[in-house]
Amino acid sequence: MNWVKEYGIKAPENSDYRPTYKIFNHEELVKFMAKKSEIAGSGMIITELGDKFMVIKWERFKNR
Repeated sequence: MNWVKEYGIKAPENSDYRPTYKIFNHEELVKFMAKKSEIAGSGMIITELGDKFMVIKWERFKNR
């Protein structure tokens, strides 16, 4: 937190985001990632969840 204070970093003004999640097996994840329309314009984290994968996706912050 010291560097945040030192450089005057502020939280983004647009805090209105709606993260969603989906659970996929490997084959479904590969198909999901192959569709550019599914991944364009979004932030995303993929993590292993046992023998499946969880994709957490949110809309990127946009300048107004």
